[in-house]
Amino acid sequence: MNASERNHFRIVLTGGPGGGKSTAADLFRREIGEKIVIVPETATMLFTGGFPRVGEPKARAATQQAIFHAQIALEDIQGALYPGRVLLCDRGTIDGAAFWPESAPAGFFESLRTSLDEELRRYDAVLFFESAAVGDISIEGGNPARTESNEEARHLDLRLRELWSKHPSFYFVPHSASFFAKLQDGLRQLQAIVDHNGLLDTNT
Repeated sequence: MNASERNHFRIVLTGGPGGGKSTAADLFRREIGEKIVIVPETATMLFTGGFPRVGEPKARAATQQAIFHAQIALEDIQGALYPGRVLLCDRGTIDGAAFWPESAPAGFFESLRTSLDEELRRYDAVLFFESAAVGDISIEGGNPARTESNEEARHLDLRLRELWSKHPSFYFVPHSASFFAKLQDGLRQLQAIVDHNGLLDTNT
């Protein structure tokens, strides 16, 4: 289903833990205004609400399946509530494949009776924020839902990039020693996506 059929344009903000995507989403929403609607990060909502987070493989698989279904519901809710607006999705349905307990992500898609290609088609553009862990900068930022070490964050960053980079409209925001410069780069690329697709025209 394309943007015109669902009456809204979906941009995924993703990347390894500690990439700055949530901060960028909030800043962009404040800058652009009501034409932008944020779909909050599902995993953070669930984990901070008391959803169990354990390391046992079967439990981890069940957790990612739950996040997947909740992600779809959140996107559909926001799309129904705000038709015609741009949805900024703080992570997307594919992210769970990188957190899947098996090394190959195929099991994730098989268990959910979907495919990577099908989930890529849910989104019109992808903006990937590389994790600060790539530059060996601590990603601890007061988020109680973030438990990964820098090494784990780098590994997740690579897995996520491998998956999402297959999208035809993939944009990359590399790590920078200056977080402010990185945010500026990300906001410029977000603005370019919006401008290129005429998303904030008064007639849309």
